[in-house]
Amino acid sequence: MTTSEVPLTQAKEKEKGDRGPRRLRILGAGKQLHAGPVTYVVLTLFALVSLAPLLWTAIAASRTDQRLAQTPPPLWFGGNLFKNLERAWEEASLGTAMFNTTLVATTITVGTVLFSTLAGFAFAKLRFKFSSTLLLLTIGTMMIPPQLAVVPLYLWMADLGWSNQLQTVILPTLVTAFGTFFMRQYLVQALPTELIEAARVDGASSLRIVWHVVFPAARPAMAVLGLLTFVFAWNDFLWPIIALNQENPTVQVALNSLGTGYVPDQSVIMAGALLGTLPLLIAFLLFGKQIVGGIMQGAIKG
Repeated sequence: MTTSEVPLTQAKEKEKGDRGPRRLRILGAGKQLHAGPVTYVVLTLFALVSLAPLLWTAIAASRTDQRLAQTPPPLWFGGNLFKNLERAWEEASLGTAMFNTTLVATTITVGTVLFSTLAGFAFAKLRFKFSSTLLLLTIGTMMIPPQLAVVPLYLWMADLGWSNQLQTVILPTLVTAFGTFFMRQYLVQALPTELIEAARVDGASSLRIVWHVVFPAARPAMAVLGLLTFVFAWNDFLWPIIALNQENPTVQVALNSLGTGYVPDQSVIMAGALLGTLPLLIAFLLFGKQIVGGIMQGAIKG
């Protein structure tokens, strides 16, 4: 054996010696961690505190207005739940309101996710003049209170002849500064520039790069942004109550009509609030696993 072969042999033997502990470390890192009893207690407390408002809404919706006014308040369900739900559904025209809100929230969510992803990709990976200035201006609009834009926005929609129409609520929120900034921050880290350059070398057009490269990489962030946007659009009250009326309402505008009158029926109001919350709960139960999986996938990539 020559002198030059000795270090090579020693290096191989050292690598074989380290392979066992390294393999054990890798296997140890892949083991599932088990939570202790304290963790379960803390999580249970947080879950109960989070569910308390929803539970109280359901209890109040199942009681009468006279029982809710008594002291102490009821702590368990009564027998008037379906009666109050029926009254709230009929008095607030919640059938029309549910359809309108579903249409509005879905359109706003799709538009915001699509346009914010495209704008975020442009700010994150494309080079053009005044990109930093435009990004600062976009972020700066988040500092303006939305109440300041109500009057000029209403005058603009009135000039277009869109008073009391759903597009009045949809158009101003099809793209948001928060969504653009959120997607830009995600794509800076999650989308390698080399991947885009390789696609261009292969002859892919900009549209094909967006569809086959940008969208798959941004899918976890798009899921999170879609969930946040849908919840915000469903619960939005300020602008819909100004732009719409009771003839063509969203859910929040319709629920506002339940609080009118000399003596509002609190049990019916709670029943209407429960009906307005149920679609969000159902959507989270159906798509919550995919959304959480998308968040975890994005965290692993980051």
